[in-house]
Amino acid sequence: MKLIATCAVLATALTLAAPSVFAETMTWTVAGDKRQAIVYAPTKGSPAGKVPLVLSFHGHGDDADNFQHVDMHLAWPEAVVVYFQGLPSPDTLNGWQTEKGQDSDRDLKLVDTALASLRTTFKVDDDRIYATGFSNGANFTYLLWAERPSVFAAYAPVAARLRPSVHLTQRKPLFHIAGRADRQIAFVDQQAAIEAAIRADGVAGTGTSCGNECTIYGKDTAAPVMTWIHSGGHTYPTVTSERITQFFRDHPRKP
Repeated sequence: MKLIATCAVLATALTLAAPSVFAETMTWTVAGDKRQAIVYAPTKGSPAGKVPLVLSFHGHGDDADNFQHVDMHLAWPEAVVVYFQGLPSPDTLNGWQTEKGQDSDRDLKLVDTALASLRTTFKVDDDRIYATGFSNGANFTYLLWAERPSVFAAYAPVAARLRPSVHLTQRKPLFHIAGRADRQIAFVDQQAAIEAAIRADGVAGTGTSCGNECTIYGKDTAAPVMTWIHSGGHTYPTVTSERITQFFRDHPRKP
């Protein structure tokens, strides 16, 4: 496993060397709070001229400096990849809102502000904007589907649950990665989130194998649900970023 993490994991969990590519810390003021993200510019040209954009959110208690080592920017060198820094929650650990209205929507406002800023810095392809995250950051990824469905082309939560107040109303491609032995976010709760996504996308029925431990529902539709159900626990397995990248590449936004 590249990353073995609980919601309270801190920067010491990873021992990988820092990437050699250039990263910039961008800062915004959102509702009076200083918000930051580590932003990797593309290191390869995009055939379309415009660049894909991936927004990435760490788990509860983690930080952007640590989470950048999942190496999404190396898996997709043509994309702008943004690792956001969460703010302390009531328990003082960094994290993200998981329901509309929570924490005065500080993180939804952050995404709106950051997107406007990133569009002025990069030639962003509005049909290839994506969201992904781990654990608490993955829960926020689901909230972005519910609250900002017109913005994103597809979503890829890793080890996530869906809060009861979060309603998925617009069909969107989803790639959900879950561990059967997850003790932090119970597998049954992750199954419930997957089932909600399948209902929202209208792809109920028997899925099709897409490889070892991988199933895709609605394979030939514009909004499939793909799952990778591994045997591990609350982890971000090796090759996760590569598999998410391929899913995102395959699913630009469609009318």
